[in-house]
Amino acid sequence: MLNLLRDRRLSILWTVVRIWLGWQWLQAGLHKLADPKWMETGVALKGYWTKAVGTPGLIHYGWYKAFLNGLLNSGSHTWFAKFVAVGEFLTGVGLILGALTVVALVAGAFMNLNYMLAGTTSTNPVLYTLAIILLLAGSATYYYGVDRFLFNYLRRERKDTLNNPVPAHK
Repeated sequence: MLNLLRDRRLSILWTVVRIWLGWQWLQAGLHKLADPKWMETGVALKGYWTKAVGTPGLIHYGWYKAFLNGLLNSGSHTWFAKFVAVGEFLTGVGLILGALTVVALVAGAFMNLNYMLAGTTSTNPVLYTLAIILLLAGSATYYYGVDRFLFNYLRRERKDTLNNPVPAHK
């Protein structure tokens, strides 16, 4: 099954999925970057956390509810909201360009997981599942992207370094 996912002939499909996924993150990030409730006060994130911890049965894990309560009590929403907005934006850029694709996929899946743990379904299960599938597809995911060229360059540089080591100073 993994070999089928990683087949280079599916690279164009994975590229379309990757760019679509990136677009979802980019839009979410741009919306937050332009909103003072995210970028200046963090009150939007505070409201999200407050609703999550205050709605009975919404969060199913006590440790996660305690985690969000700790963030609320420490006033972390003021800086964490910026972190979320920038993270969503950069995840989108990375996925669209196919640059640091694995990092962007892991970051996106991690954000989706946290949104789901806080009781938000929306598109999060779909986005999370697509991120996992793209991670399993391996290099076929970024075959049409910056990473392919970057990794080929780094591979050549490493090979050159191994074949032509720098002489030690005397």
